[in-house]
Amino acid sequence: MQTDYLAIIPARFSSSRFPGKPLVDIGGKPMIQRVYEQASKIIEDTYVATDDDRILKAVHDFKGKAVMTSPHHKSGTDRCAEAVKLIEEKTGKEFKIIINVQGDEPFLQPEQLDTLKSCFNTPETQIATLIKPITEPENIFDENKTKVIINSRKEAVYFSRAPIPFVKGHLRNEWVTSHQFYLHIGLYAYRKETLLAITKLNPSPLEIAESLEQLRWIENGYKIKVEITRHNSLGIDTPEDLDKIRKMGLI
Repeated sequence: MQTDYLAIIPARFSSSRFPGKPLVDIGGKPMIQRVYEQASKIIEDTYVATDDDRILKAVHDFKGKAVMTSPHHKSGTDRCAEAVKLIEEKTGKEFKIIINVQGDEPFLQPEQLDTLKSCFNTPETQIATLIKPITEPENIFDENKTKVIINSRKEAVYFSRAPIPFVKGHLRNEWVTSHQFYLHIGLYAYRKETLLAITKLNPSPLEIAESLEQLRWIENGYKIKVEITRHNSLGIDTPEDLDKIRKMGLI
């Protein structure tokens, strides 16, 4: 049986910056449950892909779907590639488009997934992701915020931790009003055959330099379709991020 969309939420327990992050309490629920519930509002076939029994148990406790994957994956993309094979074997379904949902985004907006899905109305789309217009000057110069430049066909030209492009002839505090900068929102979707192909590629020079795996895909000739979202990314990558969310009154 062939179906269009499968959402996979990669989740590992070990994290140098925030061990046990998927199970941290967010308003009375583990973070992984918050992400799962948001994704499953749009994608019926939503699964957590983990390498840890504690996360697997937490997902089963809230009646979610999950698969156990290898502990040796270096990225969520690699974990997704293994998971889709396991899920297809388990369900007998065949999926066309795989959506990689970040497990540390409990405030994911379901309409963001709809926006991502719309990228595949074009048959040529291989990979898709979301971007958001930058309105805060500090985000341009924050190396923890990934910026992206795009072409006239709404395809990513380059991703960087550096402020791109350089705005010649303007002071840094004028850049945000002198050019439209875009922030990368770390949601990805891939045609299944593309996902399986890109996980076989070796790390590339630009990827190694910037520590951004999507540069490997661009360096190997893959096109990344982008669509614009107006929703902020509120990822929780560290305990400090969690404290900020609490101070904002969101939990």
